[in-house]
Amino acid sequence: MSKEQTEQTSTEQMKVHDLLGIGIGPFDLGLAALAQPLPDVDAVFLDQRDGFSWHAGMLIEGTTLQVPFLADLVTMADPTSPYSFLAWLKATGRLYPFYIRESFYPLRAEYDQYCRWVAEQLPTLRWGRRVTSVVRVADLSAGAGGPSGEGDYLFEVTAETAHGVEKYCAKHLVLGTGTQPRLPAFLAALEEGPGGTAGPVVHTSDYLPRRAELAAAGSVTVVGSGQSAAEVYRDLLEGCGTGPGEHRVDWVTRSPRFFPMEYTKLTLEMTSPEYTDHYVSLPIEQRDVLGREQRNLYKGISGDLIDDIYDTLYRKSALGVEVPTTLLSDTEVVAARFEPAGTGPDGLDGAGEYVLTLRHAQLGTTAEHRTRAIVAATGYAAAVPAFLAPGLVDLDARGRYAVRRDYTVDDDGRIHVVNGEEHTHGVTAPDLGFGAWRNSVILANVTGREPYPIERRIAFQQFGLPDGGDGPGPSTTHPTDRQTDNEMEAAR
Repeated sequence: MSKEQTEQTSTEQMKVHDLLGIGIGPFDLGLAALAQPLPDVDAVFLDQRDGFSWHAGMLIEGTTLQVPFLADLVTMADPTSPYSFLAWLKATGRLYPFYIRESFYPLRAEYDQYCRWVAEQLPTLRWGRRVTSVVRVADLSAGAGGPSGEGDYLFEVTAETAHGVEKYCAKHLVLGTGTQPRLPAFLAALEEGPGGTAGPVVHTSDYLPRRAELAAAGSVTVVGSGQSAAEVYRDLLEGCGTGPGEHRVDWVTRSPRFFPMEYTKLTLEMTSPEYTDHYVSLPIEQRDVLGREQRNLYKGISGDLIDDIYDTLYRKSALGVEVPTTLLSDTEVVAARFEPAGTGPDGLDGAGEYVLTLRHAQLGTTAEHRTRAIVAATGYAAAVPAFLAPGLVDLDARGRYAVRRDYTVDDDGRIHVVNGEEHTHGVTAPDLGFGAWRNSVILANVTGREPYPIERRIAFQQFGLPDGGDGPGPSTTHPTDRQTDNEMEAAR
């Protein structure tokens, strides 16, 4: 680190930021882009990585986003922003090719490139900072004269870097640490065979770096459901065969069928402020049930990809050619073990293998399935970071963030959460197209104004019953009305 950089960092650590974000995924990156032109927001964002990267393990060639390009970092809040996807296309000379392509859906790899381009332009991003502690400290700017207007306290954030420890102070926090790959216990406990006699067990998040190793194992089983499972299966299917250098690939999913993501227009209205109001108003038990029932709204498979898989199977099986693959739906992996070379009935050419115990939900029967490598498309899970001081954020009875309608998790409305509220806000939480709306709400809370207009209603339909009807119905309180809510509570 140069002397100039050291002096800049030291000066920054002495100041009080209006907003500090922890984690720089697409949602916090979009927040940084929207905050950048605002004169009344001094923001800084920390991330432990060396630079921006978005699902690098799943940037399979030709795969696309499942949302249109308008669902970029900023457009739904500010269509004139210099950090839009169209601005990136123009800056890189690809606007006309994208126009001629006549598809609303960007390639996943170019979305990653676009985000990197935005990240390179923002001076508020600090990479290589691993946050280790977040605590409240006294706001010394309040002095003896009374409150400073921000509750008489600040948030002190400690971060480790390659050059030492840094401390930052801020009035508002945004927790954007995202989700982590989730592996079932029986898969996480599997050990690779001694001496490399079996292939790897990997989560889809690490698929591309291990793809050659997976294929070389000779047989691969994809376990899981959704778009990621389908993309990995389709990618491995291309090299599936019985000839030299080819492999077997199977797909096991507990989903009742290989269902497509529901993409009809009235269903898409569920990614709206009104439906989020309705969802938040429901009891926690009902929200948890709905969350499971609504998975096909955003965890289904692209219809085009389902058709492409079928067409590929048809093409490869033409003229009676055997395609060594099996697709099993409504089938759950309930146990797994590793068997060293020579212990299994098939032997698999003397190599070790994994043995999966499968259970069919409808039939109630079990069977064993043998494979040399496993790709787990078992999703991601949100968690409350360990660096938060006890009592700093509100949690529900199940240890999850107790997220309010305005995306805050504390009584004072100064700690915000992005993409950690699926259990409270439903399908809009992970939706790229709704991220800019949520960021507009956060910036309104931070500034006390609406830097970007916040839509109250966008849907033609109504969720719940009309006012005065039975049932919880949609909330009539807007996310930015926290001050009114607090005043009413104080008056009780």
